[in-house]
Amino acid sequence: MNHLPARLAALTATAAAVALIVSGCSAGGGSTQSSSSKTLVVDNTFDLKTSDPARAFELTGSIVDKALYETALTFEGSDVTKPVPQLTTYTMSDDNKTITLTLNGKHVFSSGNPVTIDDIVWSYKRVQGIAGNPSFLLTNLSTGKPFAIEKTSDTTMTITDTAANPALPFILPNPSLGVLDEKTLEQHGGTTDKTDSAEQYLNGTSAGSGPYELSSYNATSKVVFKLNPKYVGTKPAFGRVVLNNVTGPSQKTDVQGNQAQLALNLNSQQVSGLESGSIKVAKFTSSNLGYLWLNQNASVSGGVTNQPDFVKAVRHAIDYKSLQTIAGTGSTQPGGMVPSQFLGSLASDENNTTDSAAAKSDLQSSGYKGQTITLSYPTDATLDGVSFADMAQSVQSNLESAGVKVKLNGLPIATLLDSFRAGKLQAGLMYWGPDFPDPSDYVTFSPGEGLGLRAGWTKDMSPSVTKAKEAAIAAQGDARASAYEAWQKAANADGAFVPLLQAARYQVTNGVSGNVPNAIWTVDLATVE
Repeated sequence: MNHLPARLAALTATAAAVALIVSGCSAGGGSTQSSSSKTLVVDNTFDLKTSDPARAFELTGSIVDKALYETALTFEGSDVTKPVPQLTTYTMSDDNKTITLTLNGKHVFSSGNPVTIDDIVWSYKRVQGIAGNPSFLLTNLSTGKPFAIEKTSDTTMTITDTAANPALPFILPNPSLGVLDEKTLEQHGGTTDKTDSAEQYLNGTSAGSGPYELSSYNATSKVVFKLNPKYVGTKPAFGRVVLNNVTGPSQKTDVQGNQAQLALNLNSQQVSGLESGSIKVAKFTSSNLGYLWLNQNASVSGGVTNQPDFVKAVRHAIDYKSLQTIAGTGSTQPGGMVPSQFLGSLASDENNTTDSAAAKSDLQSSGYKGQTITLSYPTDATLDGVSFADMAQSVQSNLESAGVKVKLNGLPIATLLDSFRAGKLQAGLMYWGPDFPDPSDYVTFSPGEGLGLRAGWTKDMSPSVTKAKEAAIAAQGDARASAYEAWQKAANADGAFVPLLQAARYQVTNGVSGNVPNAIWTVDLATVE
């Protein structure tokens, strides 16, 4: 999420979906059928590109790969604050540079081959070598150097970063680091470099040790799973799972009509009044964060958005509660760029508060002379169902009330991303989803870092923010939370990004339970019962 774009692509998928109906499906958990004959139907708006974990880095891909592949470490339920063993246990070195993984029990691939430490080493080196979207997970982003991965015995291995990296255990549960059957993959074009040609095979036949196997795969319509008889964990309640590509309105129709037991992409308006009888609505705050950026490059800013007092005026002009009203019950305003669920998040910051008098005073101090600001936003993407057009109109109204002329520039997400990545947009709205649940994933919103550069925020700008960022990266143990809070406060005081909104997310069920939301893989299909 290539840091932002990979995951961002996951979060900005278009809703060009087809509603599919699977006949003869049980309504779910109350059935007396054996688990092997029960079918679970799940509606999701696809952003699916591949089921090859080393190449997949989209939300739907994470759902798919979580079902097919086990990872060295995992998270339990919704709790992403504590990595727990899956294929391995782990220990961290005293300097936090090296994580040691030790095989945890006996796990078996669907082929019948045992999972070995060699499979884990090979799978990780494949992620690094083919350089797909997830490769950054095993790379030091500051230096660009890949982590050193080494087998140390028949049951142990190490992963070593060049600098202290307390986030290592939080990175490994990502489904893109699912462990593959090396022996099988090497027979089907699998390598640990760019000559790898196993993707086509993996889009037809999975090669993992997870609870399910791939039965059929179509990236634009549906993915069908069947039980993996070799899985050593708790047997899933459903022997067959159908993951359908369905738009939000059709998801509502499906779950009401017993054609789907789980719908993942309904917004606050669509779930209103939906809960009745066997239909239940689970609500939670999303870890996806919507933000506004103001370009700091003088040649792009029009001499306006790069003025510190103008940025302050924008921060105080925005009506954050109005945005929450648009988003619906359960949404929240983050204090900084780290979501509220993660270590180091800010509950609030006075720099990002609605204050019309302060906004007008800051605007006057900025030297603003009535220039029109172009605010870009995606037209074919939402923030967890919240329209960016609605958000943009609200921001436009807020800024114009403060005295700023704003022109809205809605663009298809692909077009917007191309220009945003090139640093050519004056201002805009966008969002970010977590690659892993650690605040270090967010320092990219700093001068000279990936996202900072897209907002024209170069390394020589805002030295106080850079200093706070470096202190946060260097912090260890209990000091990390306060260090990341200090970095966000510095960025709010002198930065290019304004955190706007964490929207509510909903999972709607009909007759099933056990669907526990997770910030990294959305839902674990194997836990639904």
